[in-house]
Amino acid sequence: MAEESKTTMESVRSWVVQHKLRTVGCLWLSGITGSIAYNWSRPQMKTSVRIIHARLHAQAFTLAALAGAAVVEYYDHKSSQDKEAQYGNLVPLDNSHKN
Repeated sequence: MAEESKTTMESVRSWVVQHKLRTVGCLWLSGITGSIAYNWSRPQMKTSVRIIHARLHAQAFTLAALAGAAVVEYYDHKSSQDKEAQYGNLVPLDNSHKN
């Protein structure tokens, strides 16, 4: 079961690495949708205040998503450097000397 969750997390991580802007956009859209839904359930607020709150929440979600994308990018870059350091001393196969 640990292997299944690891492969699932690995596939999610690789998708996020490949689709950073789409991930940020989806988080922003879901954040503003949830915020509007929450604010509309509170009848004592004016419509303008509801929209302002939704915008502020969406900005917070966007910053969080960008920070998350930066963390994913950092760890992806770090893991590729670790792999490069591990396998960097191997001599590549080059058959150009054979004619």
